[in-house]
Amino acid sequence: MTLLSDAPNLVRDRDGLEAFWMPFTANRQFKSAPRLFVKAEGMYYTTDDGRRVLDGFAGLWCCNAGHCRKPITEAIQKQAAVMDYAPAFQMGHPLAFELANRVVDLAPGKLDHVFFCNSGSEAVDTALKIALGYHRIRGEGARMRLIGRERGYHGVGFGGISVGGIVANRKMFGTMLTGVDHLPHTLDIEKNAFTRGQPEWGAHLADELERLVALHDASTIAAVIVEPIAGSTGVILPPRGYLQRLREITRKHGILLIFDEVITAFGRVGDAFAADVYGVEPDMITFAKGVTSGTVPMGGVLVSSEIYKAFMGGPAGIELFHGYTYSAHPLACAAGIATLDLYEAEGLFERAAKMAPKLENALHSLKGTKHVIDIRNDGLVGAVELAPREKAVGARGFEAFLGCYEKGVLVRQTGDTIAIAPALIVEESQIDQIVSTLREVVDSLA
Repeated sequence: MTLLSDAPNLVRDRDGLEAFWMPFTANRQFKSAPRLFVKAEGMYYTTDDGRRVLDGFAGLWCCNAGHCRKPITEAIQKQAAVMDYAPAFQMGHPLAFELANRVVDLAPGKLDHVFFCNSGSEAVDTALKIALGYHRIRGEGARMRLIGRERGYHGVGFGGISVGGIVANRKMFGTMLTGVDHLPHTLDIEKNAFTRGQPEWGAHLADELERLVALHDASTIAAVIVEPIAGSTGVILPPRGYLQRLREITRKHGILLIFDEVITAFGRVGDAFAADVYGVEPDMITFAKGVTSGTVPMGGVLVSSEIYKAFMGGPAGIELFHGYTYSAHPLACAAGIATLDLYEAEGLFERAAKMAPKLENALHSLKGTKHVIDIRNDGLVGAVELAPREKAVGARGFEAFLGCYEKGVLVRQTGDTIAIAPALIVEESQIDQIVSTLREVVDSLA
């Protein structure tokens, strides 16, 4: 058996790298100068050449409790030895129900049922299908239109890229789902540059939903889906009152409101869900990433009691013809329960709220640094936007990402935006290291 520690011997030559078509990666660039991690612990990765790299991005928005936390890894190991797999179709296992109850206990308001899947992409497609099915069951089958938002990211399934609004994720894949429209995004650097927390300008952009309702008629619209914080597009925060206004309009017209909290759930903004932080209760919440702290793939959809009961009031038999082979996988459920235990035992949601001002102040100390045109933040998530080079959008951002990595800090680059989202266990000194490294690197860029 090949162990992880043997991996560098297998793939340092170009031929050993070719078989893996890497996702969201410039494959030719990477394979000419690979960046390989072989170990992780706490806030750090170790590279194949023995360097420690401070993880300023919680893996990929997901390792909220830090890497290789013993209570989680032991729970996974124990479960793998007891029962490796159990089907979720017409069968069950106790951990699935235990985890569902634990998630519901954290959820806002009347969101009291969970449908499990394996990723954020699957969670979004699940939520969209539930929305369409809900209206059909209630005798409003004409409600088939879905509303997303420009610059939104909702995973890579056909449903997710259809309601999503990141051009590069859509342009190769044809017409996608029909009957989809988009709200405008809420980023306006001219009016809101260097805002700390939610910007004051932009709540009125939610009123664009009324225009779409007038255009298509409310009787044709099933759901609106938005990220409370649009993360993958470069950290776009909701203006004050914006989410509340969306809730008012959707409720007025009988439209379901879905919050995509794949990034923001489980402590990222200082509470279990961004819905709690921003004081808005949607009809559904999608989640993934932080539910297992990235250790085992898992996602899910929280739905309101009203939605669940509508399906349960239909004909006897299978109420929703939807699911996945690995829904509520035993190892994922074991990881989820252990992760939620760890969040509670260490008070990590509260810790995130406590550390948020430190991250905010550190990030905003970069104002005035060469090339920096905006800084955005809330909770333990922030973004530093750099001025793009003429005819080379994204080049400066990618160089900043590479420069930070070479100096021992992992950040995330989207175009010319550098995003930072450390694990909830991050220390003040580590925040200082992330930001000082970014300052040094950006200052050195042409």
